[in-house]
Amino acid sequence: MESTENLSGQEVGVEQDATPTLVDVDTALLLLGAGVTAITHPLLYVKLLIQVGHEPLPPTVGTTMFGRRVLYLPGFFSYARHIVKVDGKRGLFRGLSPRIMSSAISTVVRSKVKQQVELLSKKEELQTSLRKVVKETSHEMIIQCLSRVATHPFHVMSVRCMAQFVGREVKYGGIFSCIVKIFKEEGVAGFYVGLIPHVAGEVLFLWFCNLLAHFINTYAVDESFTQASAVRSYTKFVMGIAVSALTYPFMLVADIMAVNNCGLAAGLPPHSPIFKSWLHCWNHLNHKDQLFRGSSFFFRRVPVTSWPSTEE
Repeated sequence: MESTENLSGQEVGVEQDATPTLVDVDTALLLLGAGVTAITHPLLYVKLLIQVGHEPLPPTVGTTMFGRRVLYLPGFFSYARHIVKVDGKRGLFRGLSPRIMSSAISTVVRSKVKQQVELLSKKEELQTSLRKVVKETSHEMIIQCLSRVATHPFHVMSVRCMAQFVGREVKYGGIFSCIVKIFKEEGVAGFYVGLIPHVAGEVLFLWFCNLLAHFINTYAVDESFTQASAVRSYTKFVMGIAVSALTYPFMLVADIMAVNNCGLAAGLPPHSPIFKSWLHCWNHLNHKDQLFRGSSFFFRRVPVTSWPSTEE
């Protein structure tokens, strides 16, 4: 009897050990997030430099399939090679440490807030699918907003570290030195420059994406269609791509405001005007027809309205 009980106790212990704990899951997510952040950082670095309007390489003249002459701006690979030429391969990872810290904090905040939200949502019974979508989106919005407030200071640090490439400054270095420098010059408000357009863009993205996916799945996808379930599973993904393009100007303005008037060449005249608010920045970009600057890495074109004749 004792041996049987011991064996059963050991089996239970093995099962408990085999079950991943919440701490294990959070650790795995932290490591995965750090890895993905590091791998994708060169992409976001090039994107940020394009967003602030830094074009160190001359455009090349080309023609479209309709024979229209255009200027092609350098794509991601050309831009990345230029960064490597100037700063070496390590230069592609300028501003990475604040982004990794931001990713870690976001993972922890999302996990904790999501647990509390799920506990509250279990107490409420939802009658219709639309009410369910609204409630779930509201919960996602709360999680996203709290996560953004917690991580935005590190986003500002990362953006400013990367923007130093424009003027070759060394004002912002490690995380600690960035915190001291920003707090000394701008106070607490300096850590939240560009927060409003960033949050606004993310909130609009959540609501448009979830509601559009719900209405399409409910009213546009016919139940008699054999692949209806498969179509519904991809609807939200497709809507996410479409809506992200529409909300991109908010992200652009947020990144520009994070650099504007902070002492870096990328945020000062003549490279950039000094904006009084994010709305001022939006209006300026809209007037220049540049609200989607940096939204593409490839086939970036500048239309050529008129070219001087090369013939003598």
